[in-house]
Formats: sequence, C-alpha cells, structure tokens
Amino acid sequence: MPTAKVVFATITGNNEDCADIITEALEDLGVEVDETEISQTDAAELKDYDINVIVPYTYDEGALPEEGMDFFDDLADLDLSGKVFGVAGSGDTFYAEYYCLAVDKFSEAMTKAHAIQGAENLKINLAPESQEDLDRLDNFASSLVDKYNAQ
Repeated sequence: MPTAKVVFATITGNNEDCADIITEALEDLGVEVDETEISQTDAAELKDYDINVIVPYTYDEGALPEEGMDFFDDLADLDLSGKVFGVAGSGDTFYAEYYCLAVDKFSEAMTKAHAIQGAENLKINLAPESQEDLDRLDNFASSLVDKYNAQ
C-alpha cells in the first residue's frame, strides 16, 4: 500500500479543507495518508512517504506562509528522488498576479529536491465548495496515484 504525506498551511480554513479533500480522495484510492499542519512538520519527513502533497496559502503580495518558512527552506537540503509530489492551494483571484504564488514556489522547491511531479499545480479560488473544485481535487489525487503506480 502506498503512503502519502499531506502538509497544509491555512489562515481561513480553505487550505485545510483542500487538504482534507485530497486526503480522503487518496484514502479512497487505497493510500495510507498522514495529514499534518506545516508548522508541526519536519520537511525531512517527506523522505518517509511515497507521495507528498503540500497545500500552502499565499499571503499578501505573493509571500509564503510565515509558519512554513523553515519547512520551505529545509526542502533545499533534501533529496526526494523517486518521491511523487503535488502542490495545491486555495487563494483569492482578487490578488491577480499574486494568486496562489506559494503553490508555484513550493512546486519549484520540490522539483529542485528531485521529486517527481505527479499532478499539475492546482489552484482553487477561495473555498473548495463547487462540484468542479471537488472534482479537480479528486482528479489531482488520482493523478498522483497514477504517477506513483507508473513508476
């Protein structure tokens, strides 16, 4: 049975909702999942899982979550070769060019750590409430498992 780590950072609760939906979708696909808040997670833990998901928020004008800065910085010291990853996040399109920038920044950091991108970066506007958002989150989880199984 594959294992997954889902790490989230949230202010409004929207990213925790996204993480919960992804966790449930992965579990429905037969993955054993550990979901934790980013400030309670050591980046080195990602080495212990087959699939890694990061669900960060973007603050203000493209800033990363303050409570996740150590986690983000520690990614630079990891070799996650062979690990599948995906990054998803909720944001607000009101912020235009800054919309969900943390998703892209975490994805770049995971790629630099030699992890294998298993799903395209997923950006959800505000709360993941519409059927379209739920389907996109489910498809995101399915893509991760498909990528893992294809290795």
